[in-house]
Amino acid sequence: MTQRKTTDPPVQDGVRRSRRLSRGMRFVVTAYVVCFLWGTTIHLVDLAGGGHNSYASHAPAPIRVYFVALVLLDPLAAVLLAWLRPAGVLVAVAVMSVDMTANYYVNWPQISQHPDYLLRPLGLLPVTLFALFVAVTATSLYRHLARKEWGNALSRITQ
Repeated sequence: MTQRKTTDPPVQDGVRRSRRLSRGMRFVVTAYVVCFLWGTTIHLVDLAGGGHNSYASHAPAPIRVYFVALVLLDPLAAVLLAWLRPAGVLVAVAVMSVDMTANYYVNWPQISQHPDYLLRPLGLLPVTLFALFVAVTATSLYRHLARKEWGNALSRITQ
């Protein structure tokens, strides 16, 4: 009987090491998923309370449509990230970039008159902090997940 040389990563605790995330990356992914699910909840509550007109009636129609679309885009990002897909990072960056731009555009009159408007705990502050977190972590998270995905694909091909 000949032994087959395997290049599969060692199994530890029933999970291949190549699929394991470092503690830091687990924190980042968890933060993304929790924040996007929280955003989904907030948007659903807003829509339940005021329908599609619950968002800044003075905002241009495309921005209002985008805010309603976040009910689908936020959970899409959360699911892709929970599945550890690099595409989830791309969706997260796109969603947060447009979200920040739209929020600041709509709220600029209040911000310019009262800069402390940014510090409201349920207004722009959490959105701004999460957008900054995504901006700081997205590149390394994307690289990490892409490396894992390609590594897993290559191991399946070589088996």
